[in-house]
Amino acid sequence: MSEYADIGYAADRESEQRKFLTGTYGWMTVALLISAAAAFVTAGSPALLRLIFTGWHYWVLIIGELALVWWLSASIRKISVAAAVIGFLAYSVLNGMTLASIFFLYAMDSIAIVFISCAAMFAGMALYGLRTKSNLAGYGRYFGMALWGIIIASLLNFLFRSSGLNFLISIVSVAVFAGLTAYDSQKMLALSENADSSEAFRKVSILGALELYLDFINMFLALLRIFGRRR
Repeated sequence: MSEYADIGYAADRESEQRKFLTGTYGWMTVALLISAAAAFVTAGSPALLRLIFTGWHYWVLIIGELALVWWLSASIRKISVAAAVIGFLAYSVLNGMTLASIFFLYAMDSIAIVFISCAAMFAGMALYGLRTKSNLAGYGRYFGMALWGIIIASLLNFLFRSSGLNFLISIVSVAVFAGLTAYDSQKMLALSENADSSEAFRKVSILGALELYLDFINMFLALLRIFGRRR
């Protein structure tokens, strides 16, 4: 009888684990689709383009995006699942609107090719993170340090406008966010081992989806800066 109970428990745990991971990557995919739709709608609306990319409105959106990410990360334990979903989807809309500028900087076929390449790279690194026997937890600190280096270098390059530095930042960004994709995927796998249908784990799933979404978007933009064909 105990043997059957153990088999049933293992099946239930596997089901909960699969549901958690499917939900996490599902939310990430939904957010990417929403961002793509928001970018297309914005790019096709002269009124929205004028509103966003003239004056101070663009920076308001950027600050709004950063504030939403900070709020979700800091408040995930306190807020409801519905609030976490709304915050995540609102972020994906705002990010999509600001990403509309790529349609005027790069050729459409170039964007499509880079997006498909990024999707393949993301899938490969995510699969590696889910399947590898190596523990990637120790690399998290180094990825975090590299990320701060990218941010500081990007701020400096905003002032100096160096094409060489921009190219170097883009190459490093691809490597860092590819590594973060594997790291975050393995972290989600570890969390899924204890996952259940509770509100706490549903919120963790949304936060994990946000992290993976950011990995994908930043890797895509870095690849676009390297390989994208400008108009």
